Amino acid sequence: MTTIQHAARGRALATALALALALPLTGAPAAFAAPSPDGRATAEAPATRPELPRPTGPYAVGRDTLHLVDTSRSDLWVPDRPRELMASVYYPARGQGGRPTAYMSTEAARAMLTQYGLDVSPATYASTRTYARAGAPAAPGRFPLVLLSPGFGAPRSTLTHLAEDLAGRGYVVATVDHAHEAAGAEFEGGRIPPCVGCAPDAGVPGERTTANRAKDLSYVLDRLVGGRTGKATWARSGMIDRKRVGSGGHSIGGAATAALMNTDRRVRAGMNMDGGMRIPPDNLRGRPFLLLGTRLTTAPGNPYDWDAAWPLLDGWKRWLTVAGSGHFTFTDAPVVLHQLGADEDPEATLSGRRAAEITRAYIGAFFDRHLRGVDSPLLDGPVPAHPEVAFHRP
Repeated sequence: MTTIQHAARGRALATALALALALPLTGAPAAFAAPSPDGRATAEAPATRPELPRPTGPYAVGRDTLHLVDTSRSDLWVPDRPRELMASVYYPARGQGGRPTAYMSTEAARAMLTQYGLDVSPATYASTRTYARAGAPAAPGRFPLVLLSPGFGAPRSTLTHLAEDLAGRGYVVATVDHAHEAAGAEFEGGRIPPCVGCAPDAGVPGERTTANRAKDLSYVLDRLVGGRTGKATWARSGMIDRKRVGSGGHSIGGAATAALMNTDRRVRAGMNMDGGMRIPPDNLRGRPFLLLGTRLTTAPGNPYDWDAAWPLLDGWKRWLTVAGSGHFTFTDAPVVLHQLGADEDPEATLSGRRAAEITRAYIGAFFDRHLRGVDSPLLDGPVPAHPEVAFHRP
């Protein structure tokens, strides 16, 4: 990796983490150290196609794609355009019908990998095997809904393994792309809007970005179940139990969930994977919340503000930290990159496989408890099966 590549990667990661924590961009801490020259993949495609871990639940997984335009709001980054969103909606399916789904396009992968300075073949990264099938017949019944929002700069595809696993367990799951806030976010017709917010001089404070994402998620919820802005537009909306809705996300996507719950009472449970809490969760009214992050979240002087938010979480709550984790541990990034011989964070020692196991286990247990009424000992205290997970302020 050249000096220029190191610098570009550092700027991109600093911008992503700064916005995740609702910090000013100037002087923001870098999310990762750069990989060592001998510890990364080259641009040559490896012989093995990467794959996500197989969903663990009893259901097959279907996937629909929705292009959503909120004409009542201007785009935060491009004010002469309406607010535009994309959602991949994963759902419990029956049988093996439907068509295989692509992880992402080669062009989308190229945009994301370039943004983060990763020297990996875009075609190989994009070829990652998934398990959802487009047009698969829906399983009978009504299921809880979970909204998932990605970290700033990262497309919705980075939450695929978690979305597929939750759908296989019996959830409808919508992963959301917020226009101009990610490199490699693919919109209708293969269009990839530029990540305007990724520029160091973008000029929109993190708190404002977080609040705007909360409005995005409320709008997606309206389109899935009907509500304040009209009727549902998802053809399978009858699958959703409207009284059992959860939300969560990575980085600023997790931060946006707390902001969403302040303003949208339909969301019954929320979780934040390593995102800041600069907008206080001041209107949860006893609804449960899970904080899942790195050990940095407990360090003195850290920028997450979980200490300040903790007393305001007035319902069931957990603050979990994962030893050996990094900021992107809770996404698809280590799962895919480790298979390609690349290292997105040399200081994060968890393998991609282990990162996925922990993320799926604890997020699944959280939503099972609070949206399905199924308890799990994972949330009661440390367990031998997951020695990396510590309970902070239980």
